[in-house]
Amino acid sequence: MSLKIEMLRCFCAVAKAGNLAEAADQLGRTQSAVSMTLKQLEAHLNAPLFEGERKNRLTRLGEQVLTLSLGQIRQFDSTVQAIEASARAPQGILRIAAVPSVAALTFPQVVRHMSDLYPGLQIELRDTDSQQVMDALVQGQADLGLASADQVIGGVRSELLFEDSYGVILSATDPLADPDRSIAIHDLFQRPFLRNALCEQIRTPEFAEELGAANVVVHNTQSLLAMVRTGDWVTVLPQSVLRFAQDGLIFRPVKGLQDQRQVYLYLRDQDPCPAYVQKAHAFIKSMIHSEPAPA
Repeated sequence: MSLKIEMLRCFCAVAKAGNLAEAADQLGRTQSAVSMTLKQLEAHLNAPLFEGERKNRLTRLGEQVLTLSLGQIRQFDSTVQAIEASARAPQGILRIAAVPSVAALTFPQVVRHMSDLYPGLQIELRDTDSQQVMDALVQGQADLGLASADQVIGGVRSELLFEDSYGVILSATDPLADPDRSIAIHDLFQRPFLRNALCEQIRTPEFAEELGAANVVVHNTQSLLAMVRTGDWVTVLPQSVLRFAQDGLIFRPVKGLQDQRQVYLYLRDQDPCPAYVQKAHAFIKSMIHSEPAPA
């Protein structure tokens, strides 16, 4: 007997619920049917997935299978959704994934341009971190990607789109906001400092050393900016982030911080590549290059 996605779905439901009854209710199946499916899965693996009969404790193998199964189920469900969306969109679907700061710069113009060019085209946008942009491209969930990373991935082409200077983002009322005052790396960490994912890409030794003492990490860009806006914290981000930030924040360069954030445009190879994907790819490049480069 081969493994089926419903076997994995059944196992995950029981593992998360900790009992057959609740899992059966969630799955809309009888307890006996759920129990039989689990037995078939364990028979196929020739090993138990639960300690004892109560189904409230996983074996070591069960823990590994749960992690792998959850990922496979998410991918399967995403694929099904993509297939169904394709069926509902005869004009095609353009899917773009981007890191939040770049998404805010590009998405509005791309949507306006592509909607005018291809009436009826369905457009799906997602803003997420660089690794999940890569994952979306690899898994076929995105046609184009914009990420703060340079990765070599089979079946995906990349090119440098622009470079962006790092500096301190702070409230306009912060003492460091004084334009006549020079800011050094050490000064940043005399204030409560908020780490973010882009800070990890900065290679300046003095900054990397000081960063190790910063204990608060904020992953969501909007939450990060909201906290900085209170005047209680500062952070370091690329200057282009302020293009979509609300009033009350300023950007200042930091003496000795020479790193630049590099943003890459990714195109997933498709044979044939839909014309609307090629048009969107070309438009993003022309749009970025026609604007003043982020300082």
